Amino acid sequence: MTNGSNFPAGGRFDLHAVASDFPQTSETMLLDTYLTDSPIRSIRLFKVYQAVPAHYHTGCDEILYVLSGGGTFWIDDPMTEAAFAPGQLLVFPRRAVHALPALTDASTVFLAIDTPRRVQDDVTFIDTTNDTRPIFTAGI
Repeated sequence: MTNGSNFPAGGRFDLHAVASDFPQTSETMLLDTYLTDSPIRSIRLFKVYQAVPAHYHTGCDEILYVLSGGGTFWIDDPMTEAAFAPGQLLVFPRRAVHALPALTDASTVFLAIDTPRRVQDDVTFIDTTNDTRPIFTAGI
């Protein structure tokens, strides 16, 4: 069953097998692959390759399950920076400024649930002196 795009509307996914397809290095901050995609939500797996500066999304809430790796994150206030590790869930409400200032593991992979669907360019960086959108993400 599909949703009118190239993505299934549902199904079973081996997340570790999908994650094994990510390359070891990337010129972008992260690479992602959509598992499902519809107007009401998108589900993606993405690997983070470098620290992600403060930003927010205007169109969706972003829910991240830490599949592997680790680092630090903060929501709304850099003074609340805390560690994240596999098995944890990070929830970034729409328009909440958030960042991943440090990665402690080169294999950091998240399962992302965006509701409603997050379009690829829905990212607004706080520091606009260095526009990092072109290197923010790419799909595999």
